[in-house]
Amino acid sequence: MFTIRENSTFGIYYFSGGLPLDFFNQHNSRYPLVNEKRIKEIKDAEILTEDMAVITPNLLLIECLIPQLKQLMLAITRFDDEIKTLYKQHTDRAIFDSLPGAGPQLAPRLLAAMGSNRDRYKCAADIQKYAGIAPVTERSGKKEWIHWRYSCTKFLRQTFVEWAGLSVRYSFWAKAYYRQQEAKGKPHNTIIRSLAFKWIRILFRCWKTHTPYDESTYLTALKSKGSPLLKFAVESEL
Repeated sequence: MFTIRENSTFGIYYFSGGLPLDFFNQHNSRYPLVNEKRIKEIKDAEILTEDMAVITPNLLLIECLIPQLKQLMLAITRFDDEIKTLYKQHTDRAIFDSLPGAGPQLAPRLLAAMGSNRDRYKCAADIQKYAGIAPVTERSGKKEWIHWRYSCTKFLRQTFVEWAGLSVRYSFWAKAYYRQQEAKGKPHNTIIRSLAFKWIRILFRCWKTHTPYDESTYLTALKSKGSPLLKFAVESEL
């Protein structure tokens, strides 16, 4: 039978005998098939070396790194708490809380992306380009090609892309748009970037007018414009 032991000084876990599933569950790994695979791989693992000249210095390295990681985790927790406190006090909080799929993690990131200075961006295209969501079109003679924007703030781009991906679960029109583009044969990443492009335009409008996002209002606007997206959404639900 496996047992799990912890070094009281450095908090290092090591295993002897068997490895219970409870250990993985306690560390937020709760997929039975994945855990069973890990246990099997641990059981079948072969020792790479028994040379103490290799093992000892690496053990010392791990023992030195563990306290550093613990301090890093404490620092991350402190930053998270401070971000939550500041976000709750921010006057624009209602706007970002209203965004489908944003949630407690992405809403503060989106707020930081937009900022509080309404004069910073003159139009939605400014954000789309700065965040690297808008593609680049190049021309040479009669040739024209479109490619991924390389010069941008990568974390900012990732923030909008992650939000767009999550919005598919919580927004009716975003889900319909994803299915529409999927039916056209577009790959997942292309669809999500395109969706992020659309969301930035909506967010920019809400941000500029200090207005929380409302799904029903946006759907009404799509209906009044005769958007083919709504027709596709209705037909796909039948």
